[in-house]
Amino acid sequence: MAIVSEDDFHHSSNSTYRTASSSLRADQEALLEKLLDHPPPSLQRPEDHFNAAYIIFFCLGIGGLLPWNFSVMAQEYWLFKLSNCSSPATGEEPKGSDILNYFESYLAVASTVPSILCLMVNFLLVNRVPIRVRVLASLSVMLAIFVLMTVLVKVDTSSWTPSFFALTIGCMAILSGTSIIFNSSIFGMTGSFPMRNSQALISGGAMGGTISAVASLVDLAASSDVTDSALAFFLTADVFLALCIGLYLLLLRLDYARYYMKPVWPAMFSGDGQPPQDSPSPPLAAARSSDSSTPPLRPILKRTAGLGFCIIYIFFVTSVIFPAISTNIESLSRGSGSLWATKFFVPLTTFLLYNVADLCGRQITAWVQVPGPRSKVLPGLALLRTCLVPLFVLCNYQPRVRLRRVVFQSDAYPVLFTSLLGLSNGYLSTLALIYGPKIVPRELAEAAGVVMTFYLCLGLMLGSACSALIVHLI
Repeated sequence: MAIVSEDDFHHSSNSTYRTASSSLRADQEALLEKLLDHPPPSLQRPEDHFNAAYIIFFCLGIGGLLPWNFSVMAQEYWLFKLSNCSSPATGEEPKGSDILNYFESYLAVASTVPSILCLMVNFLLVNRVPIRVRVLASLSVMLAIFVLMTVLVKVDTSSWTPSFFALTIGCMAILSGTSIIFNSSIFGMTGSFPMRNSQALISGGAMGGTISAVASLVDLAASSDVTDSALAFFLTADVFLALCIGLYLLLLRLDYARYYMKPVWPAMFSGDGQPPQDSPSPPLAAARSSDSSTPPLRPILKRTAGLGFCIIYIFFVTSVIFPAISTNIESLSRGSGSLWATKFFVPLTTFLLYNVADLCGRQITAWVQVPGPRSKVLPGLALLRTCLVPLFVLCNYQPRVRLRRVVFQSDAYPVLFTSLLGLSNGYLSTLALIYGPKIVPRELAEAAGVVMTFYLCLGLMLGSACSALIVHLI
């Protein structure tokens, strides 16, 4: 399949606008294509000088997921806080032992339920609340939550552990909800930009995971104080969130970004050649007035159904394996007592390797976009990833109760399989995600971005639930 130019892809999707008068549709579309092929000086697309917009979207991708990655990664810190380690040991069972045992389950609920609810709310707010307000508000709330968590790092909470637990779960729920609003809004916004910008945003998210994995390894090697490590993590997240606010405000001032965020039709069919600054295009204005400001869901679901299946299944397979199965694969030389086998095997072969491979897969889509959005090869490749599940299970997963035999008797196999898992997840999921907002009319691109994020969350939820079942069958 031939690789389609991202600008051609982008503008061909814009030609699907509905007009107020159906009798003029064909003439307007023909004129639109002619203008896009040979735009007059007033319609020339500005260049992304110094790749400024690309870099900003990449950084926004990092900032959108880095705080959550850091908060989840600080597992030792939460164990320290919730087991009353702030106070001297008394030899008694910690008061919060039940809280400690079920903390990860509570955390999963606190991250999943608000995400789904906030995605629904964000879809309803697409045409009601300007994207600038939603992005800046969500970033500000995330920053406020992390500043509070940073302050609490050095506060002795041993006398109010249950209250600290409730506060932590509440903060995580708010953080998860606002993070999904930010990520789905900014991803929907990139639907109006060339595909390279969507790819930059998605690759930035993978870089956030890579940075978290590297930070975890550095912390593991240094063996520093748990509160000092958590303080460094949270301060880094604070800086990134503040940086994201500044970068987003800078993005709005770039001519390149302002061009793609402006309505297209008034500029195409008005005599002055300049689009009104504050007025929407006629089709969009008509849609808003007739649809009560709520984007139509049915046409989005209809057009993105195939890509939605790919996204759901890709993340389903990934979340079945990572981290529930992959983190329990031990080195075959664990009995030797070496640092590689006992301390660094899982962090290196699971977390760091997977995130680096995932980042590489996403970055490849900046240069190659095959198969296309309508190709049957894409869902075929997504289904082919099912083979990775038994491959990981047949490695040295421990403990094994029912499946006693370890087929792959070498540490090289989990390294190979993790690389395939990360590369395929990064490449295939990025293709499906960036195609989604491009195959709908431009006025529905942002809403389509929210729907694509919903597909992602649904895949993760189903995979996480299925992973618990598979673990009990091994």
